[in-house]
Amino acid sequence: MTSQVAEFRRLHQSGCFIMPNPWDIGSARMLVSLGFPAIASTSAGLAWSVGRRDNEISVEVSLAHLRAITACVDVPVNADFEDGFASEPEAVAANVAAAAATGIAGLSIEDSTGNTAAPLYDFQLAVERVRAARRAIDSSGTGVLLTGRSEGFIAGRPDIAETIKRLAAYAEAGADCLYAPGVRSAGDVAAIVGAVAPKPVNVLVGGDYFSAAQLADIGVRRISVGGALARAAWTGFLAAAREIADQGTFTALSRTTSVPELNGLFSSIGRHDAC
Repeated sequence: MTSQVAEFRRLHQSGCFIMPNPWDIGSARMLVSLGFPAIASTSAGLAWSVGRRDNEISVEVSLAHLRAITACVDVPVNADFEDGFASEPEAVAANVAAAAATGIAGLSIEDSTGNTAAPLYDFQLAVERVRAARRAIDSSGTGVLLTGRSEGFIAGRPDIAETIKRLAAYAEAGADCLYAPGVRSAGDVAAIVGAVAPKPVNVLVGGDYFSAAQLADIGVRRISVGGALARAAWTGFLAAAREIADQGTFTALSRTTSVPELNGLFSSIGRHDAC
C-alpha cells in the first residue's frame, strides 16, 4: 500500500473533506496547490478536453490519463472509472486491475448502462460487478479504495428506496465508500448516510444547493464536484469565444487572469520531476 493510498483511507475515517475534480495536469496541480488533500478525475472533464462527449472515451484513454495525473501530484487521486468500461464482471475486474496499477488511491464503479431504455444494470449484475472490482483490487495488493456508485438520480430513475437498496448491496459486496450522484435533498442524503453506516458516503455538489458545512453536519465524509469545474472553465471560454465570433469584440478577455499572474501561480507550485 502506497502512502497516497494510506492517506486516502485515513481521510475517510473521520470528518469531511472536499475532493475536487481536475481534467488535466495543470488543473490538477493548481488544485493541489490550493490545499485540497485529494483530487479525483472526471470522466466528463476528460472527455470534453479531447473533444468527446462524456462516456465516449476508451479505457486506454482513461488509463493514460490516470497515469499522467498520478505521476504529477503528490496527493491521493481517485479515479472516475465510469462503469469499468465493460458490462460483464470478469471484464470489469480486468480493467479495474489495470487501473489499480496506474498509481491511483481510489476508484469508483457506477451502475449506469448508458441505455435510456434500461439506464441501470440489473440489480444482481450490478452487485456482481462491484464484487468483481473488489476481487481485482484485493488481488492487486494495492489497497485502492473502492467506491460503489448508483446512478439512478442522474439516469432518469430518481428513486431513493432503490438507490439505498443498491448502495447497501454494494457496501455488502465490498465497496469501501458509497455514492449516489444527483441526490440534492438533505433528507435523502441523511437516509443514505444512515443506511450504509459506518461506511463513508460521497456527495456530488455541482451547484449552489449544499455547503460543505451542511454536508458535514449530516455525516457525509467526502464531497466531489464532478465535471463542474470543467464546466466553469468551458463557460468562460465559450462566453469569450462567442463574443469574438458574434460581435467581433473582446471585452470578455479583459476580465481574464493575466499571463504574469498565471505564470506566478504555476511558478509557486514548482516543478515536478514526472511532468
